Amino acid sequence: MKKNMGIIDRIIRTILAIVVIVLYFTRQITGVGAIILGILAIIFLLTSIFGVCPLYLPFRISTIKKK
Repeated sequence: MKKNMGIIDRIIRTILAIVVIVLYFTRQITGVGAIILGILAIIFLLTSIFGVCPLYLPFRISTIKKK
């Protein structure tokens, strides 16, 4: 797959995932909300690592800066 996420997009997703993880381990979020946010955090981390957002593909969105 062709990468479609720029560095700023990847950094923001990583920071959001870390915030959710910290909130979970400090027991600030619990229950169903914690599960849903945990799943989103995992998805954000995976998309950040690989640089591909599947939701961007059908709309042909890319946050990579053109040179």
